[in-house]
Amino acid sequence: MERLDIPQGTLDLMILTILSREPLHGYGISQKLAALSRETFQVNPGSLFPSLYRLEQDGKLKAEWRPTENNRNAKYYRLTAAGKRQLEQHRQRWDRVAFAIAGVLEGA
Repeated sequence: MERLDIPQGTLDLMILTILSREPLHGYGISQKLAALSRETFQVNPGSLFPSLYRLEQDGKLKAEWRPTENNRNAKYYRLTAAGKRQLEQHRQRWDRVAFAIAGVLEGA
């Protein structure tokens, strides 16, 4: 299957959704995104880490250093209460966008 670019404005939604399930480090987030999208989306570190940094600075994520399963230290991210609220807002917006697009496609 062809790989696609992540639609603009959806990376934060996908990061927050993935982290709502469990804390993960950056590589884990990118692997989970690829797996959940059936390898359709691949996020490169040049896009992922600036988003994680911004979400952390905005108080949506909290990060802590801890050992990985390979016994290396990595920064693990988890949602904060503000991140959970942001996720809900993103999901509501996404639902509205998807509903509107479906209406256009079905009415065309």
